[in-house]
Amino acid sequence: MTKMTTNKKTPHPSVYIERTLDLSSLLRKKSHFLFGPRQTGKTSLIHHSLKGVKSYDLLDTSVYLALSQNPSRISQEIEPRDKIVVIDEIQRLPVLLNEVHRLTEERGIRFLLTGSSARKLRRGGVNLLGGRARTKYLHPLTYQELGNQFDLFRAIERGLLPSIYLSDDPRADLQAYTGSYLQQEIVAEGTTRNIPAFSRFLKVAALCNGTIVNFTNISNDAQVPRTTVYEYFEILKDTLLLYELPAWRKSRKRKPLASSKYYFFDVGVVAAIQGRDFRPGTSEFGEALETYLMHELISYSDYISGEPLSYWRSTSGFEVDFILGDHTAVEVKAKENLSARDLRSLRALAEERKLKRCLSVSLEPRRRTLEGLTLLPLREFLEALWSGEYSS
Repeated sequence: MTKMTTNKKTPHPSVYIERTLDLSSLLRKKSHFLFGPRQTGKTSLIHHSLKGVKSYDLLDTSVYLALSQNPSRISQEIEPRDKIVVIDEIQRLPVLLNEVHRLTEERGIRFLLTGSSARKLRRGGVNLLGGRARTKYLHPLTYQELGNQFDLFRAIERGLLPSIYLSDDPRADLQAYTGSYLQQEIVAEGTTRNIPAFSRFLKVAALCNGTIVNFTNISNDAQVPRTTVYEYFEILKDTLLLYELPAWRKSRKRKPLASSKYYFFDVGVVAAIQGRDFRPGTSEFGEALETYLMHELISYSDYISGEPLSYWRSTSGFEVDFILGDHTAVEVKAKENLSARDLRSLRALAEERKLKRCLSVSLEPRRRTLEGLTLLPLREFLEALWSGEYSS
């Protein structure tokens, strides 16, 4: 009954991009949950990193039916030589976690439990292994992973889901991902059957990407109750399609706002939902660049630093895009030539003297200093970020 998942087709079967997460190292001592939106590459990562490991794919109907009828069957099939076992899409059959728990305790087996959402697991009050498993997240491709295959304009046009970034027809693939696929994902969560209402909400929410959300306005524009808007936002967060970026509130000279901002997890996906292109030189391109950098920063935080990410905005209107931990401010500008006017908010935050460094990241070709602030080309910033230069 066990089916190895080594033969799934991908758009480019000969292409594998090395990922930052090292599954073998993670599983050396402890079981792990591995969550990430659909098509971030969880299955490819498993095939590449855990060759020959016994794997159960719960999207396979025969595997799902056999284990749902008899969860203890998994313990009958696991042999003494199986030290690591993968269960793909664990949220489809949460009852298996009881068997996972028992096998971890009795036989010392380490499990990798993957899924696109922990919502069903948490909401169902099921056994989450009582701290016996850690949680990791897999994000779309990053600058460090792509290396010389990285192209900023390609990333913003297509997004960074591996199958779409490498696709021969990215527009069609994005439409498929954001159309029936996302709707089916939400229905699979069992929280709503009202697809037309959710579709209206999704479009309006995407247009609010990277902003402080006014839930009443979204309710009016999407024609759904305000309580439903809150519920839909929680669904997007739980399925890892949306990140909530909290406000940094430690400024003293200028009173900070407390409201969060929200970003979709992938710039290509949000562009497809919005139904528009992010062309260089437009305000939309600036929003896209900010969303892209949010992805890099949240990936770095999850993979490497573990530090919180936030943003700062004063009640008087100054705003800086990102605060890393409590030490580095990053303002993003989609310009090739910055002026002092572009640095007003960053300068205002620097006057607080709370942070170790205040950086402006832009499309300028070379590093320079303006009014005591460091201006960095995007690539130079990303190189420094992933090398750990801004870890504290």
